[in-house]
Amino acid sequence: MEIKQYDLVLVNLDLTIGSEMKKSSPCTVISPNEMNKYLQTIVIAPITSTSKDYPTRVSINQEKTKGWIVIDQIRTIDKRRVVEILGKLNNPEIEKVKNVIQETYVE
Repeated sequence: MEIKQYDLVLVNLDLTIGSEMKKSSPCTVISPNEMNKYLQTIVIAPITSTSKDYPTRVSINQEKTKGWIVIDQIRTIDKRRVVEILGKLNNPEIEKVKNVIQETYVE
């Protein structure tokens, strides 16, 4: 399975602690394709179906995936946690994700 940046993937997130997202959850791949191709890990942001209007959340409305991308819970996972690819963000959603990442993590 070839995993690409901005893919929507179903990820097994079991063995979490505290407020981390648990169980299988849709996520967005944040890591660039060059990393995704050569490393055994990918960087993801989980997607939640319930959220408040936080500035670190990006709303998406896909056929199989609706909710909010949780930019404040970005994490690195092993590719073996990916159960399936659900789709891909559209261009407006990609731009929103890029903007929120920049506003949140880049001075």
